[in-house]
Amino acid sequence: MKLSEFRNQLSRLKEIAFALPNGNLVPEHFHVTEVGKINKHFIDCGGTLREEEKISFQLWEENDYNHRLHPEKLVSIIDLATEKLGLPDAEIEVEYQGESINKFELGFDGKNFLLLNTQTACLAQEK
Repeated sequence: MKLSEFRNQLSRLKEIAFALPNGNLVPEHFHVTEVGKINKHFIDCGGTLREEEKISFQLWEENDYNHRLHPEKLVSIIDLATEKLGLPDAEIEVEYQGESINKFELGFDGKNFLLLNTQTACLAQEK
């Protein structure tokens, strides 16, 4: 999901919920602790030079049960990050703590944002 689509969906919601791939929801007292721009410049195993740009959200939860992030607050955080970091309308990558830091793609089912498992892949299959 691109940033513009996320922001658009977010502006229609009264509450924010993220569903993990197993169907469980991220606890409702989560915070978005980072919004960032990731630029990756790399060479694949076939020798092709590549560039990738993504938006990064980091979800975090702690024992702060009295606060909940509301959609309008997250929209204001995204707007500030867009202004200060020059965020492009790129795909969002979500980090969330599991046994290690997990990275997810983002989907939406009309109610919840879906944390979708990512997979590694060979980008040089033809070589």
